[in-house]
Amino acid sequence: MIGTSTVEYFFIRVCILFLHNIAPVSILYSIHLLAVQYFHLPIYPERIPYPIHVWLIAEAVFFATVFIPLKYARRHSPIYHRSLSAECREKLFRSCNANVPNLEKYLCRWLMVSEAECIKRDNVKDFIRWAFFRPGNRHEQDQQNEAEIETYTTEIEKLIGRKLSPGRMDVKGLGQLLNEAGGSHRSLLWYNCVFVVDTIMYYKMLYNGFHFHRSTLSRFFTIFLFRPLTILTAYRSPVRHLTYWHRRHTSKKRLPVLFIHGIGIGLYPYTSFLRDLNRELETGATDDSDVGIIALEIMPVSSRITHPALERDVMICEIMEIMRYHGWSKFVLVSHSYGSIIAAHLLKSDRFAALIGPTVFIDPVSFLLHLPDVAYNFIARRPARANEYQLWYYASKDTGVAHTLARRFSWIDNIIWKEDLGIKAEKNQEEGRNVTVVLSGQDLIVDAETVGQYLMGSSSEARTAEKEETRAWKNRSWIGYGLDVLWYEQLDHAQVFDFENTRRPVIKVISVYSDTG
Repeated sequence: MIGTSTVEYFFIRVCILFLHNIAPVSILYSIHLLAVQYFHLPIYPERIPYPIHVWLIAEAVFFATVFIPLKYARRHSPIYHRSLSAECREKLFRSCNANVPNLEKYLCRWLMVSEAECIKRDNVKDFIRWAFFRPGNRHEQDQQNEAEIETYTTEIEKLIGRKLSPGRMDVKGLGQLLNEAGGSHRSLLWYNCVFVVDTIMYYKMLYNGFHFHRSTLSRFFTIFLFRPLTILTAYRSPVRHLTYWHRRHTSKKRLPVLFIHGIGIGLYPYTSFLRDLNRELETGATDDSDVGIIALEIMPVSSRITHPALERDVMICEIMEIMRYHGWSKFVLVSHSYGSIIAAHLLKSDRFAALIGPTVFIDPVSFLLHLPDVAYNFIARRPARANEYQLWYYASKDTGVAHTLARRFSWIDNIIWKEDLGIKAEKNQEEGRNVTVVLSGQDLIVDAETVGQYLMGSSSEARTAEKEETRAWKNRSWIGYGLDVLWYEQLDHAQVFDFENTRRPVIKVISVYSDTG
C-alpha cells in the first residue's frame, strides 16, 4: 500500500486517469475508423504510429467482446448465502449485539443515514433480512420469518432505549451496495502489466527455492492473461482450481507453514516476506529437517479474469486435498487480509480444524466483520487520499474482486470470533492453539483499534477511560502462547510486508510456532 503524500496522490491519480480512459478513447478511435471507411473519407495513418493504431483497435475489441459480456454475466449470477437455523441466527444476533460499541452509529453506517433520528423501523427490518436470512422472494420471507424479524427489531429497540420511527426511508444501505458492487473496465494494457509482474514473481519464487504446482493443461485458458511459464513446471496441483507454490517438508519436529494471501495482484507483494521466511526456516536445517511452505494462489482476487471465487465448502475440500497430497498432518496457518476469510472457514470446519496448529493473522478482515467498517471502507467510501484511491481502483473496482464481494461473500460464514480460535489457556496445556494477530494502527480498511480491544479483552469504556491500559496491550511484549497482538502504530494495511524491520518480528513468530507447534 502506498502512502499519503502529495507526490503519491498525483502519481496514483494520473495512473488511474490514464488506465480508466483507455476504453473510451479506443472505442472513439475505432468508431472514427469505421466512419472513415463507410463514408470514404481520407485518413492519415501516419499521424498515429501503427503499433498504437493496432493497440487501440485491440482495446476496443476486448472491451466489446470480453468485458461487456463478462460484466453482464457476473451481474446476473446468483448470490451465495448459506441459510441458518433459527437457533444459529439467534446466537449470531446476540454475539453481534454484544460486540457493537454504539448501536445507533452501527445502524446509521449500515443503513447509510446521517442521523440516528433518520433510522426507520422498516429499514432496520430490511437490514435484518439481508444480514440473517437467505435472499429470495421477499414476500415469502416475510410470511415465514416475520415473527422472528419482529423479535430482533424489538430487541434492537430495547438496546437503543427508544422506539424506532415507523415507515421506510428511500435509502440504499451498505448491504444493497455490496450486492450491487460492480467492477470497472480493465484494459489489455493493465492485464499486460499484471503479466509482467506475475513473471517477475514467478522467477523470484523459483530463485528462492519454491516449486509451482499448476492446474491441468485443459484449464490453461481459464486464466487471463495466460501464464505460459506455468506450463514448464513438472509439478501438478492435485485439485481442480487452486494452484500454489511449494517448498518440501521433511522435518519430523517442526511444523510446515500454509500461507494465504489477500486481495491485490497475487503473491508478488509477498515475495520478500516468503523469501525471508524461507531463509529463517532454513537456519540449521539439513536434508531431513527442511520446513515446508505452501503459498496458495487465490486467482479470483488477484487482478485476473478467471473462475468465480470458490464457495466455502469447495475451498475447504481443495485445501484439505492439497494437505493430504503432501502428507501434512498439522501446520502453522498464516493469512493476510482477505486470506483471513479463508482461514476463518478452515478454523470453523469440523473436518479441517484438527490439522491447524498455531495461527497468525496479518491485517485480518474477518474479526468483528459484523461492524460496517470493512464493508464501508472497501465499497462505499469516497477516496480522498492516495492510498484510498489505490484501494478503490485497483482492488474494489477490479471485476473479480467486485464479483467476489457482491456474489460470493457471505459474512455469516466469513466472520470469526475469539471462541472460534480454540486458544490455548496455559503455556504447557496440550489442547488449544497459539494465535498471533498483527494489526496496523493506520489501517485504511480495518478498524484496528476496535479489533485489538476486542481481542485483548478490553471494553470500549476502558478504551476511553483508561489510556494506560490501552497502551499496555499495544506495547506488550510477545509471549508466545495463548493470544498475542503485534501492534504497528504507524503502518497502513499490508505495509508490514514492505520493510525488513517490520516483517522480521512476524517471521520470528512463525518460526517459533513452527518449533513449538
